Amino acid sequence: MNRNKVIVDGTLPGKGKPCSSAPSRQDLGAKDKDGNALGRNGILVYKTDGVSVENLTACNFLSGDGSAGNEIWFNGGDGSGKIGLGKFTGRYLNATTTYFKDNHTAAGYGIFSSNADGPGLWDYTYASNFNDSDYYIGACQQVCNQVLDHGWAQYSALGYSGTNSGGNLVIENSQFDHNKDGFDTNSQNNDDSPSPQDGACPKNGTSPITKTHSCWVFEHNNVHDNNNPNVPAAGFAAAGPVGTGMSVSGGRNDTVMDNRFANNGAWGTIFVPFPDSGPPCSGGTSTPAACIFDESGDALIDNTYEHNGFFGNPSNGDFAETRFEPGPSDCFSGNTEAGGGAPTTSPPLLQTLEPTCGGNVPPDLNPVFTDEVACDAQAISIGPIPAGDFCLPGANYPRRTKVVLAPLPSGLKSMRNPCLDVPADPWCPGTTTTAAARAKAKRRR
Repeated sequence: MNRNKVIVDGTLPGKGKPCSSAPSRQDLGAKDKDGNALGRNGILVYKTDGVSVENLTACNFLSGDGSAGNEIWFNGGDGSGKIGLGKFTGRYLNATTTYFKDNHTAAGYGIFSSNADGPGLWDYTYASNFNDSDYYIGACQQVCNQVLDHGWAQYSALGYSGTNSGGNLVIENSQFDHNKDGFDTNSQNNDDSPSPQDGACPKNGTSPITKTHSCWVFEHNNVHDNNNPNVPAAGFAAAGPVGTGMSVSGGRNDTVMDNRFANNGAWGTIFVPFPDSGPPCSGGTSTPAACIFDESGDALIDNTYEHNGFFGNPSNGDFAETRFEPGPSDCFSGNTEAGGGAPTTSPPLLQTLEPTCGGNVPPDLNPVFTDEVACDAQAISIGPIPAGDFCLPGANYPRRTKVVLAPLPSGLKSMRNPCLDVPADPWCPGTTTTAAARAKAKRRR
């Protein structure tokens, strides 16, 4: 009946408020034969179509040594490599944790979907304080068919992570702030769905939004102040470059349009290859050092930039690109700097050099930017500077000193009519489910 007071609480019973941060109240779940805690999940929708999870908070379900730590998970068969879940809905939800001891035990994901082809909808949701990402959409084999609308992601390694998630996927009207890296979509070799991440429309269709063959759309979002190193961070998510609004890492045929990127100290938006390990390297290029997923065919259109790149390192600015292989060009057009002037780009004049997507363009290693990203991410450089020499003298990127978890914002909006379509009960006496009532409630939402 109330989004902020109905709580699915991962902590043990005891005195004090729900979602306790006390170490004695945490529950890392059952143990395996070696004594390792397996972690716990909060709400798990497993291979069951047509489920809606609405109007509540889930908290403090921790990772342990297993593949757990998910507060709300729509799971079509994690690890199966198959689609096992269709239609699902999550609305008016909070997902958070108040406890951090180390990355090993921290909560992993807030609101998560995997191995699902929808249609799926997340609407009016909030997530914070996770060591991977607030939102995750993955393993959906280029047919994700999902919308994230009116989301708010804060205080995590990544505000959003989407691995090998392409096709018809829309992220809109949402806010990503105070994360290490605000938003990240990537190709990856070891996820249980085919790589690479590809936003092309299924069956070579045309998007009603972009009017092109790109159906992966990031639009009307506010991506700001993602400069926070003092968040939980583990695994690949820990390599998200601090101070970055949005990273497209090995992604292809994605459209980023009509958004605001502001106050991100390193870059507003970056397009970079993703280096992963080992075979089978499907959709990537196998090298002795890594499986390389290059990015290509991505469109950055009509976005507004304001006060990005203030860390002041070489190549820091509004948006940047590097590519290691020949292939279809990215495209940059209509992007503006708030208050006038041209956006700052690396390489310079990107909007002049690459105004249209497609064709076949040569590589551009953009070595200064490439190594700045490696320095920021504290990752092995695959540019011209040898591995281990991550940063040049004078580099200025904030590093983690102490993890700080943030409380839930007060007054997050609840559903106007949580009784709609609910059978009559003590909380919802005289519930009506007429078509007229449903239509009226839908308009009010």
